[in-house]
Amino acid sequence: MSPAFGHALHFAQNGEKHDAAKPLKGFGGAGVLEVVENDEGGTYRAVYTVRYEEVVFVLHCFRKKSKSGIATPKEDSAVIETVKPTKAEVGALTLDVA
Repeated sequence: MSPAFGHALHFAQNGEKHDAAKPLKGFGGAGVLEVVENDEGGTYRAVYTVRYEEVVFVLHCFRKKSKSGIATPKEDSAVIETVKPTKAEVGALTLDVA
């Protein structure tokens, strides 16, 4: 995992938004964010949600394989959609932690 991803997640845990974090298009506004990191091995993305005050969920981390320009591949979008937690799931998790 890239240090940039960890730094952005640290900001999110403290209720802040890192400069590199941008809303992921197609996921309903600024509640689902992505951080993109480029290096010689490729482009990597971390996607997380800040919709819940109590917890930050990392929904998916992946290496972007250029199939359709900068768009998120359908397979990765499907993974993100599948793992998004419901309010009930978040409530159950925060009760367990308390």
